[in-house]
Amino acid sequence: MSQVDLTLIVLLFFCGLGLISHNIEVTLAMFCLLLMRITPLNSFFYWVEKYSLPIGVIILIVGTMSPIAHSKISAQDIFNSCLNWKSILAILIGILVSWLGSRGVFLMRNQPSMVSGLLVGTIIGVILFRGVPVGPLIASGILSLLLGKS
Repeated sequence: MSQVDLTLIVLLFFCGLGLISHNIEVTLAMFCLLLMRITPLNSFFYWVEKYSLPIGVIILIVGTMSPIAHSKISAQDIFNSCLNWKSILAILIGILVSWLGSRGVFLMRNQPSMVSGLLVGTIIGVILFRGVPVGPLIASGILSLLLGKS
């Protein structure tokens, strides 16, 4: 009897949940990972693990900054918003989240045993609550605070 590839089953499970919940992002991500797992593309896992996070962050920043680059938000609008208490609070929260994310990257690199729970929780949050899969970095940053790891 051949052994069952449990990793493949987990990826299929999350792909199925993505389909059931109509979450195209999760479905496509799991499908890509499934393809990599069962084809010679699996030799690229090292590259994906090493570079996908920085590339993803770059894409998020481009998407976030595009209204400014496209002149939908002017420099004057940005300056004026800094005078509003809500915008100042948004800036402070942005600083906090960025700091938490950096702690999260550190924790994920130095305590890989924590990563699986964070990733499963993030995928479940994306699938069931229509969350956005940027959660692992923030979640691991919060976890690092709770664990007392810097």
